[in-house]
Amino acid sequence: MSASLESNPPASDEPSRSTSTLVTAMLAAALFALTMIAYLPAIQGGFIWDDDDYVTENPTLHTVGGLIAIWTDPSATPQYYPIVHSSFWIENHLWGLNPMGYHLVNVIIHCISALLLWRVLSRFSVPGAYVAALLFAVHPMHVESVAWITERKNVLSGLFTLLTVLCWLRYWDFTQPESSDESTPRNRRWYVVALLCFIAALLSKTVASTLPAALIVMIWWKRGTVRLRDFIVLAPFFVIGIGMGLLTVWLEKFQVGASGIDWELSPWQRVLIAGRALWFYAGKLVWPTELIFTYPRWEIDVTSWTQNAFPIAAVAVIVTLFLMRHRLGRGPIAAVCLYAGTLFPALGFFDVYPMRFSFVADHFAYMASVPLIALIVGVVATWLQSKEQDDEEEYGLGRYLPKLMVAGAALLLATVAFSQATIYSGLEVLWRDTLDKNPNSFMAHNNLGALLNRRGDYLEAETHLRRSLEIKPNFADSVINLAQARQNLGDLEEALSLYNRATELNPGLAEAYNGLGATQGMMGDFEASEATLKRAIEIDPNYANAYGNLATLRSAQGRNEEAIELFQKAVQLAPERMDHRTNLGRVLMSAQRWEDAIEVWQSVLDESPEDVSALLNLGVIAANQQRTKDAIGYFESVLKIVPNHLSATYNLGAMHDALGNTNEAEQYFRRAERLQPQQQ
Repeated sequence: MSASLESNPPASDEPSRSTSTLVTAMLAAALFALTMIAYLPAIQGGFIWDDDDYVTENPTLHTVGGLIAIWTDPSATPQYYPIVHSSFWIENHLWGLNPMGYHLVNVIIHCISALLLWRVLSRFSVPGAYVAALLFAVHPMHVESVAWITERKNVLSGLFTLLTVLCWLRYWDFTQPESSDESTPRNRRWYVVALLCFIAALLSKTVASTLPAALIVMIWWKRGTVRLRDFIVLAPFFVIGIGMGLLTVWLEKFQVGASGIDWELSPWQRVLIAGRALWFYAGKLVWPTELIFTYPRWEIDVTSWTQNAFPIAAVAVIVTLFLMRHRLGRGPIAAVCLYAGTLFPALGFFDVYPMRFSFVADHFAYMASVPLIALIVGVVATWLQSKEQDDEEEYGLGRYLPKLMVAGAALLLATVAFSQATIYSGLEVLWRDTLDKNPNSFMAHNNLGALLNRRGDYLEAETHLRRSLEIKPNFADSVINLAQARQNLGDLEEALSLYNRATELNPGLAEAYNGLGATQGMMGDFEASEATLKRAIEIDPNYANAYGNLATLRSAQGRNEEAIELFQKAVQLAPERMDHRTNLGRVLMSAQRWEDAIEVWQSVLDESPEDVSALLNLGVIAANQQRTKDAIGYFESVLKIVPNHLSATYNLGAMHDALGNTNEAEQYFRRAERLQPQQQ
């Protein structure tokens, strides 16, 4: 029998497979670990810039109705990227406003994308696929996309883009001859999955709209030809991509605000911007130094030969690589085309809001970096492989030179990324670093001024805000923030004038009317204040601060029930804002709605167990309800936190007096007398 003939059966390949799997797992773990270390400062950081619009002050994140609005109402969120906002919705219900969770998710998604990139490049047989993926993972230029929570847009879109390519490769197998049947049921399923992943990428960030064109380039790269059938098969991708891209352009202009003098550029000016940007990003990828959150905005001069040289040189490189494709291979020209094509939505041909501050930003190059990194690594890996073949008998250090080069490059980039990530550890660090490198950034001056306002450093805030207006005289945000600084410094007249100026600069800015209305109320002009605050609410019906200020006005007029309704609306719209809750609690106490007030103050304590105001007012309510022992407990809790708190000390005396504890009452009253001069 045949079985008896196999005295020496072939060796099993299971050990080699097991070894290969182990090596793959170790390499993946090394990539993951090095990336996590590089981003450790960012993981421990807080929220920055517009993270408030996306996360901390986003009302859609709190309810099921908000989740529905994320998908059905493009105006409900700053940008219509429902998958991004849905991820924030989930996280908000998991860990609330703890920034570490959001940062950690961003880094994990980035790591997964790097591993997917390794797989994609391996499928394309790119030399040094793992090295390219590793360098992508730790490249300092990607810190902005990963460390900035709002740029979840980039990392999620990048993840789904790579998944799209992988699924497409399961459908379109370039290793098979052109005549092979690509329409099997199995292949069609992968086509559907690829299309769904592409839609997910677009719903994360529409920069992925260029992916269908990128797939055409990939087909040409591997096959050498592109057939009409390829375009037909990809037609749904093109239609959906173009449609979502046009929607984003419309939303950027009419909802986000990318319109006005800052975007009034001629077609050739936009060409000059694009040409310069292509070289700028390539330079930063090769030499990632002096990375800035907001780069200086270029002055575009169509008469400058230097500026005209950028697009001409870019075209020359593309043409040269195309003409030399038979000698160099199709890889270099394909990589350059993929780089330029992926960058296309951010090259200045379409108006996007960041163009107000700068024509370039690190996060624009997140996925565009992939083809250049792959090209550089592929060229170096090919050279090293040829060198190894020439020096097969070489021993010593030279034998390990490739591995040492990879390790050195990865560690160097990771170190720079770590340093860059520290800049994103907090708002003040970010803005001061930006101003150190770009002193004329009016946006950084404005945002640092706003931060200092919130911290109570009004004089330094004023300095930065006036500098912002020197650079950009008509920047309404800086006018509003300066008005707030002057208001807090007691100069209501200048604050009023500045708020009026802001409404003239931007009649559709609810924040300007809100500040103006609040100032009018402080100056006793209740009628004007009411009209102005109502105008703010007309502009933005979901503007919690305007409801809060109108409620404060109603309370000052003695219209407590109306004030209560308005404060409740403010709390509903911005549940994370404690000031609206505390104001609601005080008005409820004024109206003697004790049980409702208890509920509000307890909700404050649930969020902040050592909130002195909540403890003190719960004590006052307990005293009014003749729950003397409960009141004593609350007042004693206040003194544990603030030992010399005057009101709590006096109230404890009153409570002990009510209970007939004369000695204790006298002790607290005498202590209150000693504290009173100190706190006057």
